[in-house]
Amino acid sequence: MATVSLEDVRKVYRGGVAAVKGVSLDIADGEFISLVGPSGCGKSTTLNLIAGLEELSGGTLRIDGAVVNDLSPRERDIAMVFQSYALYPHLDVARNLAFPLKVAGLAREDIDARVREVAALLGLDALLSRKPKELSGGQRQRVALGRALVRRPKVFLFDEPLSNLDAALRTQMRGEIKKLHEQLGATFIYVTHDQAEAMTLSDRVVVMNQGEVQQVAPPRELYDAPANLFVAGFFGAPRINLVKPGTLGQPEADVVLGLRPEHLEVGQGEAPPGALEGRVYLVEPMGAESWVTVESAGERLVARAAGDFRVPTGAAVWLRYDASKLRRFDAKSGRAL
Repeated sequence: MATVSLEDVRKVYRGGVAAVKGVSLDIADGEFISLVGPSGCGKSTTLNLIAGLEELSGGTLRIDGAVVNDLSPRERDIAMVFQSYALYPHLDVARNLAFPLKVAGLAREDIDARVREVAALLGLDALLSRKPKELSGGQRQRVALGRALVRRPKVFLFDEPLSNLDAALRTQMRGEIKKLHEQLGATFIYVTHDQAEAMTLSDRVVVMNQGEVQQVAPPRELYDAPANLFVAGFFGAPRINLVKPGTLGQPEADVVLGLRPEHLEVGQGEAPPGALEGRVYLVEPMGAESWVTVESAGERLVARAAGDFRVPTGAAVWLRYDASKLRRFDAKSGRAL
């Protein structure tokens, strides 16, 4: 187990392209932290810098208190799980799991003991004699996880490990990774573009954009108290409503208002006092709930409604909101006010 510390870490590629711009971050021993953001935000580059797969352009990187800027990936005592399974197709599961230990020169009995331990932990006992082509996607990903676990590294790094799986399997594997972290108590650093993965897995989430950290906070805090407009818009499905104050009858100038869809009530009939009037633009049934887009005062606002909400397009409706739930952002800087 180990702490990880980044101090003003930078990565500039040839031609002056800055991929990571002065990232500073302290990760606690045993913490599960996720790096999220849109494509090209610098999250995978940051992970590669921690792993030693990329060379720092500036700053200091420490693992367990020791500076590792000039150490090779092997010397950093980390293990990485990639988007691709990267399994050896000619080796069975047992030999895939054993491979990093053979390279490290461990004794045969020690290798066998660790392989059995990891196979039991990941439910791979019955699959040890199978080749990768005989496994499902989820089974292959568990073998890739096992090959990292068997080394007993100080830090586990994950680079979008579930991206190749279908939605149902991704949800299942997400639960397995969370349970695995609880069992091991190890330091996990996880890169994903999927906000649901970040929210459900992490102790804290690092939101990045254009090579810079926008906010570091527990998932609930990111959702309830975003630091700026970018974070507010990145988290939440459906997205937060960002509108001008005049739309919601608020007096402020140079302010953008944010209101989560679950804080908007939509209904038909006589409008209650203070409600906004509008017309249904779109209803999206999502099973247990429906997402209702309403056109009001020149804006489109999305509200969450009951799953059985059935109102035709163009029908007159009203919207009511709790003013205490409004989030205010500076229109120029985007900062939360």
